[in-house]
Amino acid sequence: MTVQLSETIMYEGKSRSLLSCPLSDYFSLTNTPSPFQMNCTALWRGYLGRWEIKKERLYLMQLDAEFDDDNEITLQDIFPGFSERVFAHWYTGELRIPDGEQMKYEHIGFGSQYERDILIQVKQGVVEKVLVKNNV
Repeated sequence: MTVQLSETIMYEGKSRSLLSCPLSDYFSLTNTPSPFQMNCTALWRGYLGRWEIKKERLYLMQLDAEFDDDNEITLQDIFPGFSERVFAHWYTGELRIPDGEQMKYEHIGFGSQYERDILIQVKQGVVEKVLVKNNV
């Protein structure tokens, strides 16, 4: 697998890379096939999500993607009635935000290593714990 393009997340007032894919869990939990078209090997999932943590809650703010028929996708296409943001109540897991300089490059998935990782533990869309892992 090729190195993958990261999601982005607004965290503590700063836009950062997100090396996790919370939307994938939505499709798994709802037993729905992903409607996105893969248009390059650096984006196997077929979309880029823009996320935000606000008041200890994880929100999906925007999708950059196309359907299999080349039509652009909006949040409302996936989540009818939600045009501005969607609370990620389906997501339980760990969000990984790289921090600092890249120390090791891996040409696979999100395998590269950075000075630090901010690891955010989320349960049903709510932040439970934040850890900073020093990789130096």
